[in-house]
This record gives sequence, C-alpha cells and structure tokens, in this order.
Amino acid sequence: MTSRPRKNRPARAMHPEEDRASQESWRVFQIMAEFVQGFEELAPLQPSVTFFGSARTPAGDPLYELARSIARRLSDAGFTVVTGGGPGIMEAGSRGAFEGDSPSVGLNIHLPTEQVPNPYQDVALEYRHFFSRKVMFVKYASAYVVMPGGFGTLDELLEILTLIQTGKTRRIPVLLVHAPFWSGLLDWLRNTLVPRGTISEQELALMQIVETADEVLDAIFSHYETRGFEPSPEEARVMREL
Repeated sequence: MTSRPRKNRPARAMHPEEDRASQESWRVFQIMAEFVQGFEELAPLQPSVTFFGSARTPAGDPLYELARSIARRLSDAGFTVVTGGGPGIMEAGSRGAFEGDSPSVGLNIHLPTEQVPNPYQDVALEYRHFFSRKVMFVKYASAYVVMPGGFGTLDELLEILTLIQTGKTRRIPVLLVHAPFWSGLLDWLRNTLVPRGTISEQELALMQIVETADEVLDAIFSHYETRGFEPSPEEARVMREL
C-alpha cells in the first residue's frame, strides 16, 4: 500500500493578539533574570545602605559633596552603598563608596534620557523594569539615605514608607538629608494628612531629618545598638515575601 503524498499546508499566520501574548510571555523570563541576578549579587554584600537623590545635581554642588562624604563614611564603616548608578546624587554616592573600603553597587535603569551609568561602581547591574529594580533597593537594605531629588526620589521615598507602614518590609532608618529641602513636605504631611486621618502622627516617625555624615552614622548605629544587622526570623520571613 502506498502512502498518499503529504499536502503542503500554508503556515498559519499569527494573529497580532497572539504575537503580543507571546512577547509578554517571553518578557517574564527577562524579569526573572533581573531578580535572580539581583538576589545573587546583593545577598552577600550586607550590611548595605541604599542611597536616593536627584540625577540633576552636578559635581561640585554642596549637596553632591555632602552625599559623597556620607557615602565615603558609610563605606569606611563597613556598609555596601547601593545607588541607582546614574549621574548627580547617585554618582556622588557611588563615588564616595568607591573611594572607601566597601563595595559600591549601582542598579542602573535603561531610560531614554538622563540615565548614564557613572564610572564609580564595583558592581553594576542593569535593569529594564523599574519594579524589579525597586525590589533590589529594598530587599537587603539596612538603612535608606534620601537626598534632595525630584519625582523619582519622591516615588522611591513613598514606596519604602508604604512598605514599612503596611508591614511588607522591616522598619529600618529612613534618613532625609538637608532640612531646608524636606521640612515643607513634612509640614504638609503633618498639617494636611494627619488631621484627615490618612496617616497617623506616629507614622511620621518613620522618617528622620539629618544634616551631616556624623548624624547619618549615629542614626544607623543607634537603631542597631541593641541588635545585629542580621534580620530577625520574623523580619526574614517578611523580607522573603517582599
């Protein structure tokens, strides 16, 4: 018995919706890779302090030099310094850490403008997705240093405050550097949000204003004076679920 010749069937064209779904599925693997690399690179580099601040603050500006000084002191004290890896305050933080004894880590993000990796990074990670990068800023931090900045800095500050407020991450020092910049925001929170009941007076205590490198280190070591930098078992459980 002879077999019938196989018919040549035309390939079915992929519908645009199917093509988009396929692209989104593959994107999941890219996101997973960002998380895996971040976990593997950052987990051994503890304790660490995460630095936030404006990409638009130039070298030589007093706030740039203050950020550089704070990061250098933290690095010499044994803290890995984690920044966004870009210019401005991020560069100042990376530079101070790079000049110190502990690693400088940059979590670089692909952006159309402004984000140019600075050269002061011992460990430079690349991210396409803000949300995976944000997790890495928080995941292993022992404290946050928040310098003056714009929308991005405010977004990161409010993100970590929300995570602490809701119990999705542990309570650690959130240090706002330079009172003239931050006092207006804290006054608005105290005079507008607290009376409306959208936050409590106690939640304002999640943040602390500092002015100098000495005050940054004092605040961090004071917080950990009666405990180690390692998270407690309960904190470790919370951090695993971040």
